[in-house]
Amino acid sequence: MRHSQLKAFHFVAKHGGFSRAAEALYLTQPAISEQVRKLEQDHDLLLFQRERKRVTLTREGEQLYRYTKQYFEIEDQIEDYLSETKAVVDGELRIIADSAYHLTAFLGAFQKKNPNVTITVRSGNTEEILEELRSYNAEIGVVGSLSPGKDMEVLSLGSTEIVAFAAQGVLLASKPTLSLEELSNLPLIFRETGSKTRQKLEDEAKKLGVTLKPAIVAEGREAIRELVASGAGIGFVSKAEYGHDNRLRQIKLKGIDLQMGESIISLSQRREVKIIRAFMEFVQRTLKENPANG
Repeated sequence: MRHSQLKAFHFVAKHGGFSRAAEALYLTQPAISEQVRKLEQDHDLLLFQRERKRVTLTREGEQLYRYTKQYFEIEDQIEDYLSETKAVVDGELRIIADSAYHLTAFLGAFQKKNPNVTITVRSGNTEEILEELRSYNAEIGVVGSLSPGKDMEVLSLGSTEIVAFAAQGVLLASKPTLSLEELSNLPLIFRETGSKTRQKLEDEAKKLGVTLKPAIVAEGREAIRELVASGAGIGFVSKAEYGHDNRLRQIKLKGIDLQMGESIISLSQRREVKIIRAFMEFVQRTLKENPANG
């Protein structure tokens, strides 16, 4: 097994094709194809399914790609270590968050301090975030959990209560509070399975012998907000993420105290990746200097 063979395989998997991999490595497509062919032949493995101009990873290929992502990241860390005097942080920082709200205190200031860093932010629920971090498809996660797993580095942003919210003027508009029992008779809008907010509500209802059945299940907080604003039902969110929307009103949950903790997390085994280390240290400093941001 040669380094060049692994690199050819890794770049084909990363870029989704032999010609794109060749462009990224400044090599010819036949050279890339030959390296991958030798790797497959030497180890009696089929790593790609080849269908016309499309290539997809086989099950064995997907597993090897997980390893090569770690392998070439370690290579980058070695390069960073050997050039530690280089103070500039650059590269792509991929963030997946259950709510972008919790990043507002950090992203602008971090990017201003590190203008060579490109930041991408996308949304996901807690299960998706953990899977993406463990698959090396993101560097930073923001989750509604203070204990996402022993393999994660965790920076707590504190916690706030979970509240319900509804459109102005509909669904018991005169009531400032609702119990879970009262909610069970109303149209509810939940996030998809895997949402920590949904899980906490369902677990608490189960303890009280109440069944909360959603009328609508929607993916993402923005979709929930728009559905609630249309008058379709009642949604749920942590108070910190409620924000300001004149179309909506907040409803306190009566008789229970459900808290939603938020944390910024990264995979422990990637703690020495320069861009991850720089961001986590920046967040730590910011929280220490401005506790109100947590």
